[in-house]
Amino acid sequence: MITAFVLIHAVADHIPETAQAIADLDGVADVYSCAGDVDLIAVVRVREHEQLAEVIAGRLSKVPGVRQTDTHIAFRSYSQRDVEEGFSVGQD
Repeated sequence: MITAFVLIHAVADHIPETAQAIADLDGVADVYSCAGDVDLIAVVRVREHEQLAEVIAGRLSKVPGVRQTDTHIAFRSYSQRDVEEGFSVGQD
């Protein structure tokens, strides 16, 4: 599974509608509104790299209200579950 984080600048008075439209796209796992330099952060999860272009450039960036996107592709996950599983290897 390939995970990408898409930082989104949106039209300010349409953020809720823009976020919901993005959340409804296939391949988008979560959308967060946030404070800071961007308005929304979308988590995209796909099986193949080619699908990133389809989801992000082909659909997400064309959602009404999206002004600009900046995509960051994850190499590795360090979730709490992953850390706990790594420490339990060989303890049986």
